[in-house]
Amino acid sequence: MSETGGDIDITTIVVSWNTRDLLARCLASVERELEASGLRGEIVVVDNASTDGTAKMVRERFPAASLVALEENRGFAAANNLALARARGAAVLLLNPDAELLPGALDALWRALHAAPHVGMAGALLLNPDGTVQSAGYRFPGLTQVLLDFFPIHPRLVGSRLNGRISPGDGLSPVAIDHPLGACMLVRREVVDTVGGMDEGYFLYSEEIDWCRRIARAGWTIVTAPAARVIHHGGQSTSQVPDAMFLQLHRSRARYFRRYHSPRFVRAVALAARAAAVVETLRGGPRASALREVAGIYAVAEAADA
Repeated sequence: MSETGGDIDITTIVVSWNTRDLLARCLASVERELEASGLRGEIVVVDNASTDGTAKMVRERFPAASLVALEENRGFAAANNLALARARGAAVLLLNPDAELLPGALDALWRALHAAPHVGMAGALLLNPDGTVQSAGYRFPGLTQVLLDFFPIHPRLVGSRLNGRISPGDGLSPVAIDHPLGACMLVRREVVDTVGGMDEGYFLYSEEIDWCRRIARAGWTIVTAPAARVIHHGGQSTSQVPDAMFLQLHRSRARYFRRYHSPRFVRAVALAARAAAVVETLRGGPRASALREVAGIYAVAEAADA
């Protein structure tokens, strides 16, 4: 990371791919929040070779932002690392282009991050566009979450503690979590200097979980700030190619599981993936083909650990 600019509190980093209109709303919300909070900031946008006029929009409507327009899609982790190398703030806000900061969100994140010297990262309370809670934070993924992902479950279980979800508590006080969703993360500069950037071996998905695991291992506490409310439109980039993204999700999870879990755990996930593929095929479900490919991904991971 570059030398800290003495007059910059927060560097906001947004990595985009074909989300021009949502990105415009995102950046406008950041500018509003910087002005309202009194925090001194800079904005860095890394565009992963969008074809929808994103770069042109940023240049014309947000000239104060620093734009890095890539000629190829280098993935979420690599793009963030490029921006981290340019960042001059005492803290860095990693924000998805389909996220909008609501009034007071930036100040609440800043206060949560500085509530104690051991807090290294603060996430936000993510809301769906209709105002319902989307995510307050998670436990690190384990076998239970894998099983709930692979097999049809009651919708109420999706948002439960059984699936690794963490409650926002009283809605005001910071809550300790293992990791936030990567859509909104405020990180101390010292943390980045200590643990480094994201692992670029993750093209998309799980990179923030891996990063948080390393941050926690380095002794930092990660919290969610429920008072920091952010609308997250959710997956607007990845929804453009859903099948490819489903497979990418599990390629990344296989990498994560091999790094942080035992070969026995990876074998259990591979077995669950094969069982899910068989069940979906027998019932003629729409995910049968994709699950067979996912089973293949975990079979390769299992063999690598054999």
